[in-house]
Amino acid sequence: MTRHGLVDRAVGCLVGAAVGDALGGATEGWSPRQIRDRWGGWVEGIVGPYFEDWSTARPIAPYHKGDGHITDDTLMTHLLVEVYEQARSHLSAYDVAERLVPLMLGRQVWIPELEAEALPLQRVFLAEKYLALRLHWGHADPREAGVGNAVNCGAAMYMAPVGIVNAADPDGAYAEALDVAGAHQSSYGREAAGVLAACVAEAARPGAGVDDVLDVAVRLAKDGTKAGIEAVAETASSIGHWTEAVESGKLRAAVAPHDTVGEDYRDQGLGARRPSRLHTIEELPVALGMLIISGGRWHDAVLGGVNYGRDSDSIASMAGAVAGAMHGREAVPADLASAVATASRTDLVRPGERLAAVATEIRVADRRRRTAADDAFGELTT
Repeated sequence: MTRHGLVDRAVGCLVGAAVGDALGGATEGWSPRQIRDRWGGWVEGIVGPYFEDWSTARPIAPYHKGDGHITDDTLMTHLLVEVYEQARSHLSAYDVAERLVPLMLGRQVWIPELEAEALPLQRVFLAEKYLALRLHWGHADPREAGVGNAVNCGAAMYMAPVGIVNAADPDGAYAEALDVAGAHQSSYGREAAGVLAACVAEAARPGAGVDDVLDVAVRLAKDGTKAGIEAVAETASSIGHWTEAVESGKLRAAVAPHDTVGEDYRDQGLGARRPSRLHTIEELPVALGMLIISGGRWHDAVLGGVNYGRDSDSIASMAGAVAGAMHGREAVPADLASAVATASRTDLVRPGERLAAVATEIRVADRRRRTAADDAFGELTT
């Protein structure tokens, strides 16, 4: 893989994820029927908030979702890129404690949903605030800090950079993401982070297609995560277009037996978000299902996630990350990416360029270390 190719895949991945996140932010938490009723049909681009009086409406306030605003998925993804720039090496749970959490607590950034500069900690969801609670104030062992957290997609939603650093090496991406995510999540939330990173790494391999990504996901996924992916993939293989997937509810029906959240997304039962070897987060299998239905096309995969509703920003962001890594920067419509960047007051391209530069440096060091180890092993066997 040439450096130019890596830059293209890295930018495509992160821009693809950010634009999917922004489009899906407007529809997050609602059902497909509510989405179509509100916007008069399918959402196929940037739309305004669900509530016109978003600043006081419940349960959304005080977040300005829609209008092309990125959410905490992208905020955390860009922070992880900065952590890679600081470390200039593969990451572990200790980097989350020593680098990521200080950024969340100590550096103000523009937060589109708050229409203000604020600390990232002030925007992230409660399960992401758990990072600061456990690592900064609780002084927990970084590798075990995720234990006790609500099990959700919080770690998986920003793990795409791990896939780019390990481009074309899904096994390496999986292992690194599991270590990083241990500071944030346990159980199937941590597992999803590993599988998402592996999918991005495989998607970035020259010549890789949707079937290759799915094969990696099924090979590496464990327990309920694997079962959920397989169930959704089987259903998705018989669906011709994302509109059918959303309108029929077939993907939701396929993942429901493996999901803990239940049908009422805003009123979850006692079993929701708890550790289990039998379950999976909903977002990753559905994102992969939309990729299958779309044939890997960014636009259709992302729109499927946007109109699916529920945790639509994370679904669309994950689908956008994998499709963007697979096809590069041109997969994401330039006018749409520009509009999201302008609305969010955020450079969406530069993080991918920076990540590609660091990834190149890391892989050079990997090669040197591997060569030294192989040479030493050769001496042992001759």
